[in-house]
Amino acid sequence: MPRRTATMLASTLVFIALLCAGVLIPVPYSEMSPGPTVNTLGDAGGEPVLRISGRKTYPTNGHLNMTTVRVTGADYRMNLVESVYGWLADDQVVVPHETLYPDGKTEEQSTQENAEEFTQSQESAKVAALRELKIPVRSQVVVSTVVKDTPAEDRLHAGDVIRAVDGDPVEEPGDVAARVTRHKPGEKVVFTIVPAKEAAAAEKAGKKPTATEKVTVTTAKSEETGKAMVGIQAGLDHTFPFTIDINLADVGGPSAGLMFALGIVDKLTPGDLTGGEFIAGTGTIDDEGTVGPIGGIEMKLVGARKAGAEYFLVPKANCATAASDIPEGLTLVKVDTMADATDSMKKIASGRTDGLPSCSTS
Repeated sequence: MPRRTATMLASTLVFIALLCAGVLIPVPYSEMSPGPTVNTLGDAGGEPVLRISGRKTYPTNGHLNMTTVRVTGADYRMNLVESVYGWLADDQVVVPHETLYPDGKTEEQSTQENAEEFTQSQESAKVAALRELKIPVRSQVVVSTVVKDTPAEDRLHAGDVIRAVDGDPVEEPGDVAARVTRHKPGEKVVFTIVPAKEAAAAEKAGKKPTATEKVTVTTAKSEETGKAMVGIQAGLDHTFPFTIDINLADVGGPSAGLMFALGIVDKLTPGDLTGGEFIAGTGTIDDEGTVGPIGGIEMKLVGARKAGAEYFLVPKANCATAASDIPEGLTLVKVDTMADATDSMKKIASGRTDGLPSCSTS
């Protein structure tokens, strides 16, 4: 065989071997790519994303799009070729697998966690929106969960309203743990509660629950902290003066909170908050209206611009990353609170965009 032919054959075989290795060898990475965007002022699956009843609403225009990110599943293992392609692509990001699924978390566990965060973000969005509009929201501390095989099991129940612990009034969820840990393991704690069924009945009737009962629970020693515990997690339950339903399936995580809150504000106020503009954004939100950072900001910018967005609301903590690679034609607007966001929206609607807070890489 001529030397040139042998060299070409050997090179071809080496290339095939490397290609096969690249396809067959898994690497510890996962991929993120732009997901769909949804207009919170519009419909999804034939149903309004936001439906408000019991309160006057107003026509809306333009877009307030929440953004999402697609990720590879927990059980999917990228190969070397896929990871290299992802690193080179403009609309994909390759990250260590543990970034998306830490501590060996399964896809089912991740989905459940995302669903819970999504539900909580909806509640916080409602609270933040109504507080921005100075509409009163009644809040009360409740038992969120009861851990199996702990002292509180069969003594306290999810949904019980906690009025006091050891006679001391409870105002915030953290007050419950503070009262319990004042005890030594083995000591008794007295909870003054409104049972979940009575609390639910009172809420349905539009009344504040008043009947209370006392429940005594013997504390145990926490394996994690060594302090006294009873085995419950306390949380806040909100009662709204009218009904706000958020209808959106197959979405998880807390990052749509800001856009839900803005959509609610727009529907409950006269005029047009967007000015007819296409605005997208992202960000968690808490009951006080503070906007928090999210993951996958680069992919959300790409997805929003592809959908037609011209403005993007960026949490302050994500600004440096977002500003490092801005899709052409997209203006980034930095937000830190609900008030920041509504103020910027008004500027966009009126065309006073020179004064918008912008993102920078520093």
